[in-house]
Amino acid sequence: MIQIAIDGPSGAGKSSLARRLAQELGYLYVDTGAMYRAIGLYMLRAGVEPTDPAAVLPRLGEVHLELKHLGGVQHVFLNGEDVSEEIRREEVSMAASSVSAHQGVRDFLTETQRSIARQNNVLMDGRDIGTVILPDAQIKIFLTASAEERARRRTRELQQKGQPADYEEVLADIRRRDHNDSHRAAAPLRQAEDAVLVDTSNDDFEAAYQRLYRLIQGRLG
Repeated sequence: MIQIAIDGPSGAGKSSLARRLAQELGYLYVDTGAMYRAIGLYMLRAGVEPTDPAAVLPRLGEVHLELKHLGGVQHVFLNGEDVSEEIRREEVSMAASSVSAHQGVRDFLTETQRSIARQNNVLMDGRDIGTVILPDAQIKIFLTASAEERARRRTRELQQKGQPADYEEVLADIRRRDHNDSHRAAAPLRQAEDAVLVDTSNDDFEAAYQRLYRLIQGRLG
């Protein structure tokens, strides 16, 4: 099976690009970040402090996650409920960053993610795919962009959805999440030694897609 790992910071466009690339290649797309978001959402709903592992870990047994591809789009189900839209809220993003710092949460999801990759040609994106989840992936990409550009993209995306968004607040959230993700003890965000660095700060979506597509096709031969 072919494994393609795309890592990078929040707001770099990993999910949108990976989804289209997987569709074009005929691979299964696995958005691992959505799994952490779903756990973060569950803890918020349950009134559990996401930063407290002593509170989070005992509740994992109450969490049942499913990834279903409906109409070519990945949907995330939390205990039978489709939460694909709700997990994209900013407060859920921060909760996801917090719960992902707990080793017990990562262990809870890691085997599920590896099992999927053993059974399918996959394109998987997240924070530690190339370093921890799929260390033997044939293709590894570290996708990034400046914090300012990621904040501009995220603000525009939220506004297009009719959600209030302030650029400075979004930028502060992105910088805070970058710090949390890169400084956590459990599988911190970092570029794998054999990953190709792709900076899309000056690219629109189509230009970034074409760069990644050419890179992957070149590696696949």
